[in-house]
Amino acid sequence: MKILHCITGLDVGGAETMLYRLATRMDMVRFQSRVVSLIDPGPMGKQLVDAGIRVDSLGMTRGVPSLSGLMKLVRIIRSWRPDVVQTWLYHADLAGLIASRLAFPLGGGPKVAWNIRCSFMALDEYRTLTGTTLKVCSALSRFPDVVLSNSEEARRFHRQIGYKPKSFEVIPNGFDTNRFRPDSEARRDVRNEFSIALDAPVIGHVARFDVMKDHRTFVSALAKVAELVPDSVFMLVGRGVDSGNARLVSWFDEAGIASNRFRLLGERQDSERVMAAMDVHVSSSIGESFPNVVGESMGCGVPNVVTDVGDSSLVVGDTGEIVVPQNALVLGDAIGVLWQKRLENMKKTSDDARNRVVERFSLPRMVASFSELYQGLQIEVL
Repeated sequence: MKILHCITGLDVGGAETMLYRLATRMDMVRFQSRVVSLIDPGPMGKQLVDAGIRVDSLGMTRGVPSLSGLMKLVRIIRSWRPDVVQTWLYHADLAGLIASRLAFPLGGGPKVAWNIRCSFMALDEYRTLTGTTLKVCSALSRFPDVVLSNSEEARRFHRQIGYKPKSFEVIPNGFDTNRFRPDSEARRDVRNEFSIALDAPVIGHVARFDVMKDHRTFVSALAKVAELVPDSVFMLVGRGVDSGNARLVSWFDEAGIASNRFRLLGERQDSERVMAAMDVHVSSSIGESFPNVVGESMGCGVPNVVTDVGDSSLVVGDTGEIVVPQNALVLGDAIGVLWQKRLENMKKTSDDARNRVVERFSLPRMVASFSELYQGLQIEVL
């Protein structure tokens, strides 16, 4: 089967990471994968190419509709003749559906599978085009052959805003627990790299700088954590999360947290090593579907404090703490509670977190679910 993955871009992010894991782990005897990025590919594009996956770019500009880019996608679909066009994120959902119909206006074209990766959108914080695209996708949601989401909450939210697909399936994210695992050597090396004592409590936060990740509430909560865990160090990782981010640095100043207590690492390609250096990981998001960083850090044996958004609570279960979003005091207290549990029995908190991911959210399970879905769509054609 030929699977054409169409995605908005290929920077480092949750959807992009899952696409990479899926495309590179599927049985290459049974499936041939190809990827099209609407805008110029980022780092994940190079990783896909290095793994032997063909990557094409439509050359679009973010936030600017392009008829020429859409027609290039039409030509790719018409010439390559994929069995399934698997789209990722709203703009690619819309482009992939339209291009597939234009490529084969009389029928006989590929099956189209949309892929939704969030359970809430604060549309007033994003470009007008994104809100318009979501509304159009909602109106057209009955036309793709299947709509996928990675969480039950995402499915519920999109039905609430008007999605009415023929079929609405949930396939949870899967995690590579061979890569994301406890690593004492990485823990030591990363801490040495950033001048953090080996016995210092490290509270981590891995997310791009985006309003949905709510860095501001997280930083505000750290004022409380600094009191509850006096020797703690705060490690923040993600695109835009660096010393050049004046807004972020000002929030630390407002919270009264000295500069020697936080490390802003920016975007990293070795997240498994960085996570292994943490003691507690925090997801402070106001909107998630199925957060990769929570499962990845748990795979590294790091327990989590998460806000109750999307399926975050399902991922964590009873291995961490779950709080309401956008409440700094509650979040700070929960981090203190989890650190205390960590102090009392580090091995148990580590084992519990990792075992939950290994048993319930493995990468092979996710790949098998997508493979079964694609084969089902092919049987419909036959």
